[in-house]
Amino acid sequence: MLKRINDFFAGLPMTIVAGVFLLFDLAPHIAKGFSGNDISLGCLPFDPAWITVVISGFPLLYLALYRLRHNKGISKISSALLISIAMFAAIAIGDLFAAGEVAFIMAIGAILEEATTNRAKKGLKKLIDLAPAKGRRIKDGKEEIVSVEDIRKGDVLRILPGETIPADGTIVKGETSIDQAVMTGESIPVDKAVGDGVFCGTINCFGSIDIEATNVGNDSSLQKLIMMVEEAEERQAPMQRIADKAASYLVPVALSIAVIAYIATGNIVTAVTILVVFCPCALVLATPTAVMAAIGQATKHGVIIKSGEALEKMGKVDTIAFDKTGTLTYGRLEISNIFPFVQGMTENELLMIAASAESRSEHPLGKAIVDGAKERNLIIVEAEDFRMKSGRGISAEVYGKRIFCGSERFMREEGIAIDDNAYDVLQSLREEGKASIIIASIDSVVGVIALSDSLKPEAKEMVLRLSSMGTRTVLLTGDNRRTADYFASKIGITEVRAELLPEEKVENIALIQKEGHKVCMIGDGVNDAPALKTADVSVAMGSMGSDIAVDAADIALMGDDISKIPYLKKLSNATVRTIKASITLSMFINFASIVLSLLGLLNPTTGALVHNAGSCFVVLIAALLYDRKFD
Repeated sequence: MLKRINDFFAGLPMTIVAGVFLLFDLAPHIAKGFSGNDISLGCLPFDPAWITVVISGFPLLYLALYRLRHNKGISKISSALLISIAMFAAIAIGDLFAAGEVAFIMAIGAILEEATTNRAKKGLKKLIDLAPAKGRRIKDGKEEIVSVEDIRKGDVLRILPGETIPADGTIVKGETSIDQAVMTGESIPVDKAVGDGVFCGTINCFGSIDIEATNVGNDSSLQKLIMMVEEAEERQAPMQRIADKAASYLVPVALSIAVIAYIATGNIVTAVTILVVFCPCALVLATPTAVMAAIGQATKHGVIIKSGEALEKMGKVDTIAFDKTGTLTYGRLEISNIFPFVQGMTENELLMIAASAESRSEHPLGKAIVDGAKERNLIIVEAEDFRMKSGRGISAEVYGKRIFCGSERFMREEGIAIDDNAYDVLQSLREEGKASIIIASIDSVVGVIALSDSLKPEAKEMVLRLSSMGTRTVLLTGDNRRTADYFASKIGITEVRAELLPEEKVENIALIQKEGHKVCMIGDGVNDAPALKTADVSVAMGSMGSDIAVDAADIALMGDDISKIPYLKKLSNATVRTIKASITLSMFINFASIVLSLLGLLNPTTGALVHNAGSCFVVLIAALLYDRKFD
């Protein structure tokens, strides 16, 4: 019952009502405070500040009592307790405006802080939804549809094209290509054959395969991924307000000064004035107002910051770990090189032949070749007698000639010799981490087409700027070592950790943290979610990144513009400096007000106004963050 009342009064609508009544009470109290004349509102049978005291004071008192009962040790003493004492002291001497003012400022601070720290938690549900509910089990030579919960280790499962794999396993029959971006982040589906392992939650692109289940239920890779996100979420501690950290000192100091003032002067009004001006309302506002201004500034630049804690931690980061695919690269395959080996054949002619042969292919590499030909406005003719060997290559009749497109293994199986020149080209492309398609006629290789993910042009400049700021950069990727080394060398990252599964990314981040570094993880895939949660602060690609990665991260780049990372770090540094400056100012105003109170120059009402002015200064300083330039 009390909690429901608290939630009702603490909401924004009732706080606005409290503010209206406090404003209605302000003018006559200003006149009374400075002229000494008692001005009655007349139109109301009670002081309107009572409404503010009840609405804003109840949540304040509820919070103070809750912390006294439930918090441990010195944390029982909070800023809410000090402000509650000041509120009741002001009521006791009949100064309702002062009582309402300190309660209202506290209510505003609570609303601002809540607005900056609320975080969406839909990502975990979306991750769970990736897990298939059913699977095809082969038993006694017959196929049956069973619930995933009924699948046991050693069961033989059949996965048809387009289906999601329901358990970790090893292929015992068939060949295919698996889209395992959910686990490794690789932009290119991986060819799989008998004896190769597959992960739960990954997708069979084409070709029916049978697998023997090796890890099922909670032991599967996808379920472990889900559990890691859950555990990392639980480890995230909420930001503790600076005012509450200082409350253990402020409460006894304020009470001591008030008691001493009363003993020395014999004037209870002086003692209450000291309690009012000592209230840490400006201190409470310092963090949420600066954070809100910074979040507004970042939003204008397409950077979504989910909490003030993320801003504060970003300023302390000295190591940034990047995923590759979709973060430093665009995450889509494009033709990067064309090597015709036939005298007089042009690149476009080779591409036209390959695209015509691949025109009926479902393989991502084949589709990329066809798309590349279309971008160049090349003619793609109808292929005849199309044949495909899953995970190896295709062959088709083009212009009456048999054309083969595929891997080295496919060419050997078809009896096509690969000469030294072709081998040199293939080896060079492998060192650059590129995928290669060999194009051959019935008796010889006619060319090679290379495909690669595309590096974002701003990536190199971004890494250079971070380095100039003294920030260490690390590449954490599920891609193979050669691909990772190639892209890292192109943008200037010297520390590369490749071929990592999601749990291995988490282990690497934890290892860096154990070395005493503050780590920011930047990624875009489902497989990055645990690492994003484990890092001290995390950034996800918003427009092309997965919803799960965006929800797991503290910050999202809505335009996928990684050049914003240095800007983000500068903004966070400035926010922390602004908060510190606001705290210093608020403490100076508080102590100056105490001196003026002891000299009899302030009473509870005028003290509350000075106290309110300090809060306004804090808000003004924070607002300056909104339009500041961070080049």
